Amino acid sequence: MKPPYITKKILKLIASISEKIGEINANHLHKPNTELRKKNRIKTIQSSLEIEGNTLTEEQITALLENKRIIAPAKDILEVQNAIEVYNDLKIFNPNKIKDLESAHSVLMKNLVENAGKFRTTNVGIVKGSKVEHLAPGGAMVKGLMNDLFNYLKNDKDLILIKSCVFHYEFEFIHPFTDGNGRMGRLWQTLILMQQYPVFEYLPVESLIKENQQEYYNKLSESDKAGQSTPFIEFMLSIILQSLEQVLQSQNIILSVKDRIFLFKEKIGNKKFSRKDYLQNFKNISAPTASRDLKWAADENILMKSGEQRTTEYQFK
Repeated sequence: MKPPYITKKILKLIASISEKIGEINANHLHKPNTELRKKNRIKTIQSSLEIEGNTLTEEQITALLENKRIIAPAKDILEVQNAIEVYNDLKIFNPNKIKDLESAHSVLMKNLVENAGKFRTTNVGIVKGSKVEHLAPGGAMVKGLMNDLFNYLKNDKDLILIKSCVFHYEFEFIHPFTDGNGRMGRLWQTLILMQQYPVFEYLPVESLIKENQQEYYNKLSESDKAGQSTPFIEFMLSIILQSLEQVLQSQNIILSVKDRIFLFKEKIGNKKFSRKDYLQNFKNISAPTASRDLKWAADENILMKSGEQRTTEYQFK
């Protein structure tokens, strides 16, 4: 579980990722607007399932989200409906609990496989064409290996960026379920990262994995042969970095008054604050804009206002 996976490339990628996350947080891009959140969620579901052979397009998934009927294979529709349900409930799952992993799998694979949500007890091999690509550990070993993996996740001092990649690789190596392991591994890495970095909840990392699908499988195989997860960690960190760069490139949007007010509400909670406090959080707006924002929120009955001029204070209701 503790291979010598720290390389110069990994250290460089972690430094770049940390820098990008800092930029995203400074620009208040960690929680995109509602429309973009929906779009990114659809891209995530479509990409993760397409990797597993699902044929539905982003437009068809959008239609399903809006409770519209579509013409497509019943299995593909069910896979998407299950994925929508899991991603909608993402925050209820604790990434450090095996029971939550099993619960998520039972929703993701509902009516698609027997024993959804239960670890396999039989032996399996992953076949590509006529070749056995990966012989997973025996069914009798699965429970013990998964306990070890979750102990690593909960107790190891590795950075969460590293742990999420190690977990993803080891999960695919163990192959704990009869089916659905690929989509579960990608889902769980997102969930692990979300605990420290909220931006990952709506970051469509899976769409970049889909674009580099062959390399994704190659790095899993390379790590298997090397007996350590280093090649896969390097690959996944580079994918994470690219996805963060995309956020910064594509989000040259100006936050609306409502966006700013509710972002600040998340940060300040029910504490009293001044216009100066509000301005310190949004350094790219002027004092008159801040005043207009706060007046709008007070007029909309979102804020309570007390005092006058320099002594004016605000508090969210």
